[in-house]
Amino acid sequence: MQCSIKGSLFDHSMRLGLADVVEKIAEGQRLSSSDALRLYECPDINFVGSLAEQVSRDKNGAVATYILNRYLNYSNVCILSCQFCAFYRREGQDGAFSYSIEELVRETTDAVEKGATEVHCVGGLHPKLPYSYYLDLVREIKERVSQVMIKAFTAVEIRHLAKRIAKKPIIEVLEDLASVGLDSLTGGGAEIFDPVIRRKICAGKETADEWIEVHRLWHSLGKKSTATMLFGHVESLNHRIDHLSRLRDLQDETKGFCAFIPFAFEPENTKLGNIKKATGIDFLKTIAVSRLFLDNFDHITAYWISSGMAIAELALNFGADDLHGTIEKEKIFHMAGAKTPAGQTVTRLQKTIENAGKIPIRRDTYYRKLDYCFL
Repeated sequence: MQCSIKGSLFDHSMRLGLADVVEKIAEGQRLSSSDALRLYECPDINFVGSLAEQVSRDKNGAVATYILNRYLNYSNVCILSCQFCAFYRREGQDGAFSYSIEELVRETTDAVEKGATEVHCVGGLHPKLPYSYYLDLVREIKERVSQVMIKAFTAVEIRHLAKRIAKKPIIEVLEDLASVGLDSLTGGGAEIFDPVIRRKICAGKETADEWIEVHRLWHSLGKKSTATMLFGHVESLNHRIDHLSRLRDLQDETKGFCAFIPFAFEPENTKLGNIKKATGIDFLKTIAVSRLFLDNFDHITAYWISSGMAIAELALNFGADDLHGTIEKEKIFHMAGAKTPAGQTVTRLQKTIENAGKIPIRRDTYYRKLDYCFL
């Protein structure tokens, strides 16, 4: 798809030595990894953001979406001990928790009564929860709150269920979950795909190829998921671009990703607590480069839990077209030290979108627009 780049951006691209990259964008040609690195390294963030915003508007118009959702973290008990994670606990350790299916169904019912259309359910790799727990959780929610969409489980959780708990092929686990009503996998567990970086921040976690294979199999069932990237820790810009490139390749193959969601590492309560948190500039540039590079992704989400609302609002003019959601009762980022609220009101999300000069539209789990909302 060709992009309606303004003449002033062409002129400025000459001065920045990026005329060839801008020409590619204008002609709808795919950017290379070296193009992405040049955009990342461009000293004029507003120029890169303007390019990304034009691409975003050509794809999605002057609208930005959000969803009413609640997070259900069913347990933080985990057999892994990722260096970047402040969420996990060992069984019996102070701060460890596990919720019953009935408690999670009640949470879902409460959320739906308050307008939620999605529950987002993830947890640690619990060594003892039976396979039936996961199937019954999805089944019970669907049977008792049928109108809600369930976005649940990372690729890492799926492999844990297949290899350690159910001891059956991954595709069968995915088929079982689909049969009881799972609507979407989450994008978590991707972190950064580079194997050296993974050994440094999440030793023992599944490899990039294993993460990709779970999503490939899920997509082969005609199902959807999201893709993520955790940035701002020990990775380089090239590692980020390699991550984006692998996601783009899989999207070419399956067309199963609804959106890409980058989020910045929260170091405070982790084993990597000496790392300085990514800046707002880095967040905005990552949003922009992602929009320009991931030409086969329809949507880029500004995850306000990670960035804060002020930066997320700016991101809506740097290539993002989605503000995620109300995200009630999020635990993972907040246990790592996030200072953002544990949830937002619909009014605040709508106002933030309007402040960015866009039209707020409520969406569902698959990023399908539900209605226009004017304040």
